[in-house]
Amino acid sequence: MKKFFPIFFLLIIIVLFVSCGKEEKDDVYPEIKMDCCGGFPLNCDTIERGTTFTFVARFTDNEELGAFSLDVHHNFDHHTHSTDPLPCEFGPVKDPLNPFRLIKEYQIPSGLTSHLAEVEISIPADADPGDYHMMVRLTDKTGWQTLKGISFKVK
Repeated sequence: MKKFFPIFFLLIIIVLFVSCGKEEKDDVYPEIKMDCCGGFPLNCDTIERGTTFTFVARFTDNEELGAFSLDVHHNFDHHTHSTDPLPCEFGPVKDPLNPFRLIKEYQIPSGLTSHLAEVEISIPADADPGDYHMMVRLTDKTGWQTLKGISFKVK
């Protein structure tokens, strides 16, 4: 019995040492803030055809940001992606002829926990006017993703 005590004691110490070295798991979603820092567009804003605007949003994460993407597409059939509690007034349902569309991903520089995103977006003069959506997807370095959907009008 005395032979097993030192081995048992050594095994317990090894288990405790190994279990103390575990990293904390990142289980916090990143955040998208558009109602700060000159954020644009906001839900229900109007943007003119043939102009360029700057998308602005603040992204934050508890550990490290990864990337974000923008998906702008028409909402002529009144489907919804909005995450904003304020509903926008829609125009009539219509078929698209020349709708504006943008899908693009942007990398955030490594090591950042906060990033002010500013992206120039041009809406062609011949784009269909009407209701549009913008989906903002933000992913942190460990893969957690947050979505923000807003509606806006193109005139």
